[in-house]
Amino acid sequence: MLIATLGISLVLFLAFLGTPLGLSMLLVGIGGFAWIRGIDAALFMGSQTVIDASANYGLSVLPMFILMGVFIHRSNIADELYEFANRVAGNVKGSLAQATVGSCAMFGVLTGSSIATAATMSKVAIPPMRKLGYSDTLSTGCVASAGVLGMLIPPSVPLIIFGLISDQDILSLFIAAIGPGLLVALLFSITIWVIATVRPELCPNPQSSAERRRRSTSSAKTLIPFFFLFLLVVGGMYSGVFTITEAAGIGAFGAFLIALLRRKLCPTSFLACLVDAAKTTGKLFVVVFGAMVFGTFINMTGMARELVQVIESLNLGLFGLLLVLMLMYFVLGAVLETIGVMILTVPILLPVMTLYGVDLVWFGIFVVMMIEIGMLTPPIGINVFTVSSVFPDIPLKKIFLGTAPFLVANLVAVLAIVLFPEIAMLPLAWLG
Repeated sequence: MLIATLGISLVLFLAFLGTPLGLSMLLVGIGGFAWIRGIDAALFMGSQTVIDASANYGLSVLPMFILMGVFIHRSNIADELYEFANRVAGNVKGSLAQATVGSCAMFGVLTGSSIATAATMSKVAIPPMRKLGYSDTLSTGCVASAGVLGMLIPPSVPLIIFGLISDQDILSLFIAAIGPGLLVALLFSITIWVIATVRPELCPNPQSSAERRRRSTSSAKTLIPFFFLFLLVVGGMYSGVFTITEAAGIGAFGAFLIALLRRKLCPTSFLACLVDAAKTTGKLFVVVFGAMVFGTFINMTGMARELVQVIESLNLGLFGLLLVLMLMYFVLGAVLETIGVMILTVPILLPVMTLYGVDLVWFGIFVVMMIEIGMLTPPIGINVFTVSSVFPDIPLKKIFLGTAPFLVANLVAVLAIVLFPEIAMLPLAWLG
């Protein structure tokens, strides 16, 4: 275990120095393997692992869903989503903040990127909230927090990556995420209602107007193609009409057609979309390949087996173990890039979860929900920094303070699926 611990420490050290996590894991994995077995064996292992991983048909899901998100983002639908959500929220307490949660959830689901959601919806939602007297703390905290919903509600890139590295069915992960995703969104809505009730001066309610109703009705009409595309992709996957890989391809092509019909694409912007999707895919693939090489090195050291023995000796019980893991993810998520945290920890923890009889699909939902929290916690809090980059006049302290009530809601949701795993597993039993 000592060699594996040194390897993990070196990966973390390189990451803190600014080395991309995928490259850090790749270098440490090959280097550690070479230390034990020799350089020739290490180079063979590294190259063979990357070749085998790149030949995995399941990886084709990632670039297609990423391309779908890029095309939808290019379609500039954020304003329409916000108007539609605002109309649905009506005169509920904190209606603009409620609309922000709904529109962030819809935009995040369509694009699959929490960072893009936070950046785009900051420009769309924060100005009207500020104009109507909403506090900067609540408006920015709401956008940063609601932006992470796209990570959980399918189709989710983190769940795809978890499925690939844990060899779990991605469609099962998507189905299991339905309940927890809706739960988080509901708890966010309740959080806003409580804030609006206790501190109404933080989020004054605007009066409904004929102009607002007219704009929201118009927005609803323009959103019909997007809702149809989402229902086609998700409904087709869940009903078994086509596989998840086929669904990703259909989604990407459908998003391309919508962007084209909305006159948001020209040869230059089309090429820019392809380049953007290729860059994002390349970065994710490097992380995945690095994680697989590093995981091979960790497995060779026997760390997983020794870790299982240590945990057995502690007699923590499943609930105690999950509380420890929640604390671990909370700390790691505060200092490291979120997807990297999952890639780094999941291969080591899978044998432990198997020992305790934990369903690995449920474990995937648990991990992604904890990663959500990491995107909002200081000092990194990538979603918080994204909102701050759009509104640099708002202090980071205010944004972090604004996310605090939503962090509590996230933790309540995690505890709920720990105490009642049926929240995630019942939809899988019904639809699976």
